[in-house]
Formats: sequence, C-alpha cells, structure tokens
Amino acid sequence: MRNRFLSIVVLGASLLASGASIAQPPNPLDAIPDKMPFDVPYGAPITLDHAQVAINAAIAEAKKRGWKMNVAVLDSGGNLVAFNRMDNAQLASIDIAIHKGRAAVKYRRETKIFENLLQVNQLHYLMTLDDVIASRGGIPLVVDGKMIGAIGCSGGTGSQDEVVCKAGAAVVK
Repeated sequence: MRNRFLSIVVLGASLLASGASIAQPPNPLDAIPDKMPFDVPYGAPITLDHAQVAINAAIAEAKKRGWKMNVAVLDSGGNLVAFNRMDNAQLASIDIAIHKGRAAVKYRRETKIFENLLQVNQLHYLMTLDDVIASRGGIPLVVDGKMIGAIGCSGGTGSQDEVVCKAGAAVVK
C-alpha cells in the first residue's frame, strides 16, 4: 500500500513538472501595433439638418423592408442630436439605439467590432469597459476624415439594425 501511494505521488509530481514545460501559445492581446487603431480625429459636431437626413434615409430603408426601428444620431461628443421611433417599434430599443450610437462615437468604430470580439474572439474583458455595446447597429459618421457623430439603430435583429444604419450613414457627406 505504501509503495502504491509513493508511486502515485511520484507520478503526479512528474506530470506537474512535465506540464510546466509545455510552451503556451502567445497571447494575441500582447501584440503591439505600429499605429493606433481606429485613430479617426473628432470633428465638428453633425448639424441637426444632416442628422435628420441620415434618419430619413434609415427610416426609408426600414419602411421599404417592413421593419419597425428606432434611429438615433449623436454628435462627435456623444450627445443626442436627433431621434425617431417608428410606430410600434420596440420600446427597449429606444435606449439601445442611443447606446449604439454613443459607443460608435466614443470608441470610433462600428459596434459590430465589439460583437465580433466578444462572440467570436471570446474577449470577455470588453464587458468591463464603460459604454460598450456588443451588438451591431452603431456606425460612426465620418466626413472629410473626421468623425462628426454616429448613427445607432435598434428594433430588429443585429443584422437588420446594421442594414438600416448603413443606409443612414451612406447619405452623410
């Protein structure tokens, strides 16, 4: 019995020692890019007229497809400029549309990127960052290389929200 116990202890110790010598794959988060990602400078805030043009284009796309959406346009400081809730659009999506737009402005990227990083790449630390929303449908509005705001859409699936947002973003020049 004593020899068997001693054998188990020796075997366990050798397994622990051999496991420590196995090389770990490099952590992709340790990579250091040469340039800052998403380094789009903030510009003058979008005007109400331009925000309304973006909303009208987004709403036209949603109507064409028979989708009920909430659409928000925020300025380059993350402040709400204009909002539209289509008849019978989901109430919870009011705040979600605004949140998507705010995240797109603050982080200078589409919210689809957060969705991919969380769901595909399993980068759960994103959930600890303020104002992140890991759902597509938030798109920065960039004119002449400067971010003037963002559009956020919610009410359908993420892919539906994204289609409507892209329609709104496409008319901002």
